[in-house]
Amino acid sequence: MTDERAADSGFGQALNEGLLREPRQVAPKFFYDQQGSALFDRICELPEYYPTRTEFAILRQHAGEMAECLGAHADLIEFGAGSLQKIRLLLGALRQPARFVPIDISAEHLHAEARRLAAEHPGLAVLPLAGDFSAELVLPPPLAGSARRVGFFPGSSIGNFTPAEALQFLHRCARWLAGGGLLVGVDLVKAPALLHAAYNDSQGITAAFNLNLLARANRELGANFDLGGFHHHAFYEPRLQRIEMHLLSARAQTVQFGGERFEFAEGQTLHTENSCKYTVDGFQALARAAGLQPQAVWTDAQRLFSVHWLAAPAPFTPAT
Repeated sequence: MTDERAADSGFGQALNEGLLREPRQVAPKFFYDQQGSALFDRICELPEYYPTRTEFAILRQHAGEMAECLGAHADLIEFGAGSLQKIRLLLGALRQPARFVPIDISAEHLHAEARRLAAEHPGLAVLPLAGDFSAELVLPPPLAGSARRVGFFPGSSIGNFTPAEALQFLHRCARWLAGGGLLVGVDLVKAPALLHAAYNDSQGITAAFNLNLLARANRELGANFDLGGFHHHAFYEPRLQRIEMHLLSARAQTVQFGGERFEFAEGQTLHTENSCKYTVDGFQALARAAGLQPQAVWTDAQRLFSVHWLAAPAPFTPAT
Protein backbone atom coordinates (compact mmCIF):
# COMPACT_ATOMS: atom_id res chain seq x y z
CA MET A 1 0.00 0.00 0.00
CA THR A 2 1.41 3.39 -0.99
CA ASP A 3 1.52 6.34 1.43
CA GLU A 4 -1.45 7.89 -0.39
CA ARG A 5 -3.59 4.76 -0.09
CA ALA A 6 -2.63 4.43 3.57
CA ALA A 7 -3.65 8.03 4.26
CA ASP A 8 -6.91 7.76 2.31
CA SER A 9 -7.95 4.19 3.10
CA GLY A 10 -10.87 5.36 5.25
CA PHE A 11 -12.72 6.84 2.25
CA GLY A 12 -14.79 3.76 1.46
CA GLN A 13 -15.89 3.23 5.04
CA ALA A 14 -16.68 6.92 5.52
CA LEU A 15 -18.73 7.09 2.32
CA ASN A 16 -20.61 3.92 3.21
CA GLU A 17 -21.44 5.23 6.67
CA GLY A 18 -22.36 8.64 5.28
CA LEU A 19 -24.81 7.16 2.78
CA LEU A 20 -26.51 5.21 5.56
CA ARG A 21 -27.15 8.40 7.56
CA GLU A 22 -30.11 10.68 7.27
CA PRO A 23 -29.39 13.27 6.02
CA ARG A 24 -26.56 11.79 3.97
CA GLN A 25 -23.13 13.36 4.40
CA VAL A 26 -19.41 12.78 3.99
CA ALA A 27 -16.44 14.77 5.31
CA PRO A 28 -14.86 17.32 2.92
CA LYS A 29 -11.37 15.97 3.59
CA PHE A 30 -12.17 13.29 0.99
CA PHE A 31 -12.28 15.90 -1.78
CA TYR A 32 -8.49 15.96 -1.82
CA ASP A 33 -7.17 13.17 -3.96
CA GLN A 34 -4.71 14.26 -6.64
CA GLN A 35 -7.46 15.41 -9.02
CA GLY A 36 -9.37 17.19 -6.25
CA SER A 37 -6.26 18.99 -5.04
CA ALA A 38 -5.55 20.19 -8.59
CA LEU A 39 -9.13 21.43 -8.96
CA PHE A 40 -8.92 23.28 -5.67
CA ASP A 41 -5.77 25.03 -6.86
CA ARG A 42 -7.83 26.26 -9.84
CA ILE A 43 -10.63 27.43 -7.52
CA CYS A 44 -8.12 29.56 -5.64
CA GLU A 45 -7.39 31.48 -8.86
CA LEU A 46 -11.04 32.25 -9.70
CA PRO A 47 -12.14 35.90 -9.69
CA GLU A 48 -15.19 35.09 -7.54
CA TYR A 49 -13.17 33.23 -4.91
CA TYR A 50 -11.99 36.08 -2.68
CA PRO A 51 -10.47 34.07 0.27
CA THR A 52 -7.20 33.09 -1.38
CA ARG A 53 -6.20 36.44 -2.86
CA THR A 54 -7.38 38.29 0.26
CA GLU A 55 -5.38 36.07 2.59
CA PHE A 56 -2.34 36.34 0.32
CA ALA A 57 -2.60 40.14 0.51
CA ILE A 58 -2.82 40.04 4.31
CA LEU A 59 0.20 37.72 4.51
CA ARG A 60 2.25 39.87 2.13
CA GLN A 61 1.45 43.04 4.05
CA HIS A 62 1.99 41.65 7.54
CA ALA A 63 4.45 38.75 7.13
CA GLY A 64 7.10 40.58 9.17
CA GLU A 65 4.74 41.09 12.11
CA MET A 66 3.59 37.48 11.91
CA ALA A 67 7.19 36.28 11.85
CA GLU A 68 7.85 38.22 15.05
CA CYS A 69 4.96 36.34 16.69
CA LEU A 70 6.23 32.96 15.52
CA GLY A 71 9.79 33.75 16.63
CA ALA A 72 13.25 32.70 15.49
CA HIS A 73 14.28 29.07 14.88
CA ALA A 74 10.64 27.95 14.65
CA ASP A 75 9.70 24.29 14.27
CA LEU A 76 6.86 25.05 11.86
CA ILE A 77 3.91 22.74 11.19
CA GLU A 78 1.38 23.51 8.45
CA PHE A 79 -2.04 21.86 8.64
CA GLY A 80 -3.70 21.20 5.27
CA ALA A 81 -0.57 22.25 3.41
CA GLY A 82 -1.86 21.81 -0.15
CA SER A 83 0.40 23.50 -2.70
CA LEU A 84 2.58 25.27 -0.11
CA GLN A 85 2.11 28.69 -1.68
CA LYS A 86 1.28 30.70 1.43
CA ILE A 87 4.08 29.24 3.53
CA ARG A 88 6.55 30.71 1.05
CA LEU A 89 5.51 34.21 2.14
CA LEU A 90 6.15 33.34 5.79
CA LEU A 91 9.43 31.56 5.12
CA GLY A 92 10.73 34.70 3.46
CA ALA A 93 10.11 36.64 6.68
CA LEU A 94 11.00 34.07 9.35
CA ARG A 95 14.36 34.15 11.08
CA GLN A 96 16.21 30.88 10.51
CA PRO A 97 13.30 28.43 10.76
CA ALA A 98 14.59 25.11 12.07
CA ARG A 99 12.19 22.70 10.36
CA PHE A 100 9.02 22.65 8.29
CA VAL A 101 6.47 19.82 8.62
CA PRO A 102 3.65 20.17 6.03
CA ILE A 103 0.64 17.90 6.71
CA ASP A 104 -1.96 16.94 4.14
CA ILE A 105 -4.24 13.99 3.44
CA SER A 106 -3.35 13.94 -0.27
CA ALA A 107 0.05 12.27 -0.03
CA GLU A 108 1.15 12.29 -3.68
CA HIS A 109 0.37 16.00 -4.07
CA LEU A 110 2.02 16.78 -0.73
CA HIS A 111 5.29 14.99 -1.44
CA ALA A 112 5.64 16.57 -4.88
CA GLU A 113 5.13 20.08 -3.48
CA ALA A 114 7.43 19.39 -0.52
CA ARG A 115 10.24 18.38 -2.88
CA ARG A 116 9.85 21.67 -4.76
CA LEU A 117 9.92 23.69 -1.56
CA ALA A 118 12.99 21.85 -0.23
CA ALA A 119 14.83 22.61 -3.49
CA GLU A 120 14.01 26.31 -3.04
CA HIS A 121 15.21 26.31 0.60
CA PRO A 122 18.23 23.97 0.74
CA GLY A 123 19.04 24.95 4.34
CA LEU A 124 15.57 24.07 5.63
CA ALA A 125 14.66 20.59 6.87
CA VAL A 126 11.35 19.72 5.14
CA LEU A 127 9.54 16.69 6.54
CA PRO A 128 6.16 16.09 4.83
CA LEU A 129 3.62 14.09 6.81
CA ALA A 130 0.67 12.44 5.03
CA GLY A 131 -2.17 12.25 7.53
CA ASP A 132 -5.51 13.42 8.82
CA PHE A 133 -5.13 16.33 11.23
CA SER A 134 -8.87 16.38 11.93
CA ALA A 135 -8.23 13.59 14.45
CA GLU A 136 -5.36 12.68 16.73
CA LEU A 137 -2.04 12.81 14.93
CA VAL A 138 1.44 11.59 15.80
CA LEU A 139 3.79 14.48 15.11
CA PRO A 140 7.57 14.17 14.76
CA PRO A 141 9.41 14.50 18.08
CA PRO A 142 10.23 18.10 19.05
CA LEU A 143 13.60 19.42 18.02
CA ALA A 144 16.28 19.80 20.61
CA GLY A 145 17.51 23.25 21.53
CA SER A 146 15.69 26.55 21.34
CA ALA A 147 13.20 25.71 18.56
CA ARG A 148 9.58 26.08 19.62
CA ARG A 149 6.73 24.41 17.81
CA VAL A 150 4.32 26.73 15.97
CA GLY A 151 1.43 25.94 13.67
CA PHE A 152 0.18 27.50 10.43
CA PHE A 153 -3.37 26.77 9.23
CA PRO A 154 -4.20 29.09 6.31
CA GLY A 155 -7.03 29.11 3.81
CA SER A 156 -9.97 29.28 6.23
CA SER A 157 -10.05 25.46 6.24
CA ILE A 158 -10.93 25.60 9.91
CA GLY A 159 -14.38 26.60 8.63
CA ASN A 160 -14.84 23.05 7.28
CA PHE A 161 -15.24 21.96 10.89
CA THR A 162 -18.46 22.60 12.77
CA PRO A 163 -17.84 24.97 15.71
CA ALA A 164 -17.76 21.95 18.04
CA GLU A 165 -15.21 20.21 15.80
CA ALA A 166 -13.18 23.43 15.51
CA LEU A 167 -13.10 23.62 19.31
CA GLN A 168 -11.75 20.06 19.47
CA PHE A 169 -9.10 20.85 16.85
CA LEU A 170 -8.01 23.99 18.70
CA HIS A 171 -7.82 21.98 21.94
CA ARG A 172 -5.42 19.60 20.20
CA CYS A 173 -3.40 22.55 18.87
CA ALA A 174 -3.09 23.93 22.40
CA ARG A 175 -1.48 20.61 23.35
CA TRP A 176 0.54 19.99 20.18
CA LEU A 177 1.90 23.56 20.09
CA ALA A 178 2.33 24.18 23.82
CA GLY A 179 4.87 26.93 24.36
CA GLY A 180 4.38 28.21 20.82
CA GLY A 181 1.15 29.03 19.04
CA LEU A 182 -1.03 28.87 15.94
CA LEU A 183 -1.34 31.28 12.99
CA VAL A 184 -4.74 30.58 11.44
CA GLY A 185 -6.77 32.02 8.56
CA VAL A 186 -10.47 32.55 9.27
CA ASP A 187 -13.14 33.64 6.80
CA LEU A 188 -15.49 36.33 8.10
CA VAL A 189 -19.25 36.79 8.00
CA LYS A 190 -20.20 38.99 5.01
CA ALA A 191 -22.90 39.72 2.46
CA PRO A 192 -24.57 36.48 1.29
CA ALA A 193 -24.23 37.51 -2.38
CA LEU A 194 -20.44 37.52 -2.13
CA LEU A 195 -20.49 34.10 -0.49
CA HIS A 196 -22.88 32.66 -3.04
CA ALA A 197 -20.71 33.82 -5.95
CA ALA A 198 -17.55 32.41 -4.35
CA TYR A 199 -19.00 28.89 -4.17
CA ASN A 200 -20.93 28.97 -7.46
CA ASP A 201 -18.31 30.26 -9.89
CA SER A 202 -19.23 31.03 -13.49
CA GLN A 203 -16.65 28.58 -14.91
CA GLY A 204 -18.07 25.62 -12.97
CA ILE A 205 -14.75 24.70 -11.34
CA THR A 206 -16.30 24.41 -7.87
CA ALA A 207 -19.01 22.18 -9.33
CA ALA A 208 -16.32 19.95 -10.88
CA PHE A 209 -14.48 19.87 -7.53
CA ASN A 210 -17.66 18.77 -5.75
CA LEU A 211 -18.52 16.14 -8.37
CA ASN A 212 -14.95 14.80 -8.29
CA LEU A 213 -15.87 13.20 -4.95
CA LEU A 214 -18.22 10.89 -6.85
CA ALA A 215 -15.67 10.36 -9.63
CA ARG A 216 -13.14 9.39 -6.97
CA ALA A 217 -15.60 6.86 -5.54
CA ASN A 218 -15.97 5.37 -9.02
CA ARG A 219 -12.19 5.23 -9.56
CA GLU A 220 -11.13 3.93 -6.18
CA LEU A 221 -14.13 2.06 -4.81
CA GLY A 222 -15.72 0.65 -7.96
CA ALA A 223 -18.88 2.68 -7.38
CA ASN A 224 -21.23 3.48 -10.26
CA PHE A 225 -22.22 7.09 -9.58
CA ASP A 226 -23.58 8.77 -12.72
CA LEU A 227 -21.92 12.18 -12.56
CA GLY A 228 -24.56 13.55 -14.92
CA GLY A 229 -27.24 12.52 -12.44
CA PHE A 230 -26.06 14.89 -9.68
CA HIS A 231 -25.92 18.69 -9.48
CA HIS A 232 -23.59 20.90 -7.47
CA HIS A 233 -25.67 22.86 -4.94
CA ALA A 234 -24.12 25.48 -2.62
CA PHE A 235 -25.87 28.10 -0.51
CA TYR A 236 -25.38 30.29 2.57
CA GLU A 237 -27.27 29.30 5.71
CA PRO A 238 -27.35 32.53 7.78
CA ARG A 239 -28.69 30.94 10.97
CA LEU A 240 -25.61 28.71 11.14
CA GLN A 241 -23.28 31.28 9.51
CA ARG A 242 -22.01 28.76 6.99
CA ILE A 243 -21.91 27.82 3.34
CA GLU A 244 -23.26 24.34 2.73
CA MET A 245 -22.22 22.31 -0.32
CA HIS A 246 -24.31 19.38 -1.49
CA LEU A 247 -24.57 16.99 -4.40
CA LEU A 248 -28.23 16.92 -5.39
CA SER A 249 -29.74 13.91 -7.13
CA ALA A 250 -31.39 15.00 -10.39
CA ARG A 251 -33.68 11.95 -10.48
CA ALA A 252 -34.58 8.77 -8.64
CA GLN A 253 -31.57 6.48 -9.03
CA THR A 254 -29.66 3.59 -7.47
CA VAL A 255 -25.94 3.67 -6.67
CA GLN A 256 -23.92 0.56 -5.90
CA PHE A 257 -20.54 0.03 -4.30
CA GLY A 258 -19.00 -2.34 -1.81
CA GLY A 259 -21.81 -4.81 -2.32
CA GLU A 260 -24.42 -2.29 -1.11
CA ARG A 261 -27.24 -0.53 -2.98
CA PHE A 262 -28.18 3.05 -2.10
CA GLU A 263 -31.42 4.58 -3.35
CA PHE A 264 -31.49 8.31 -4.08
CA ALA A 265 -34.83 10.05 -4.47
CA GLU A 266 -35.12 12.98 -6.85
CA GLY A 267 -33.91 16.05 -4.96
CA GLN A 268 -32.16 14.06 -2.22
CA THR A 269 -28.68 15.33 -1.41
CA LEU A 270 -25.31 14.18 -0.19
CA HIS A 271 -23.93 16.93 2.08
CA THR A 272 -20.24 17.27 1.18
CA GLU A 273 -18.96 20.41 2.91
CA ASN A 274 -19.61 23.13 5.44
CA SER A 275 -17.63 26.36 5.34
CA CYS A 276 -18.32 28.21 8.57
CA LYS A 277 -17.85 31.97 8.74
CA TYR A 278 -16.97 33.83 11.95
CA THR A 279 -16.82 37.30 13.40
CA VAL A 280 -13.42 38.24 14.82
CA ASP A 281 -14.84 38.33 18.36
CA GLY A 282 -16.64 35.03 17.86
CA PHE A 283 -13.53 33.20 16.70
CA GLN A 284 -11.40 34.64 19.48
CA ALA A 285 -13.96 33.44 22.03
CA LEU A 286 -13.75 29.94 20.50
CA ALA A 287 -9.94 30.02 20.75
CA ARG A 288 -10.06 31.06 24.41
CA ALA A 289 -12.44 28.21 25.16
CA ALA A 290 -9.81 25.85 23.71
CA GLY A 291 -7.08 27.22 25.99
CA LEU A 292 -5.40 29.43 23.40
CA GLN A 293 -4.68 33.13 23.90
CA PRO A 294 -5.60 35.52 21.04
CA GLN A 295 -2.78 38.03 20.76
CA ALA A 296 -2.98 39.57 17.29
CA VAL A 297 -5.37 39.67 14.35
CA TRP A 298 -4.92 41.07 10.85
CA THR A 299 -7.74 41.78 8.37
CA ASP A 300 -8.09 43.37 4.96
CA ALA A 301 -9.67 46.81 4.62
CA GLN A 302 -13.06 45.33 3.67
CA ARG A 303 -12.95 42.84 6.56
CA LEU A 304 -13.57 39.91 4.26
CA PHE A 305 -10.94 37.72 5.89
CA SER A 306 -8.80 37.52 9.03
CA VAL A 307 -5.53 35.93 10.18
CA HIS A 308 -5.16 35.27 13.91
CA TRP A 309 -2.11 34.62 16.08
CA LEU A 310 -3.10 32.42 19.00
CA ALA A 311 -0.48 31.75 21.67
CA ALA A 312 -0.40 28.27 23.21
CA PRO A 313 0.71 28.48 26.85
CA ALA A 314 3.46 26.13 27.96
CA PRO A 315 2.36 23.34 30.34
CA PHE A 316 2.40 24.37 33.98
CA THR A 317 5.35 22.86 35.84
CA PRO A 318 5.01 23.07 39.62
CA ALA A 319 8.01 24.34 41.52
CA THR A 320 10.06 21.72 43.30
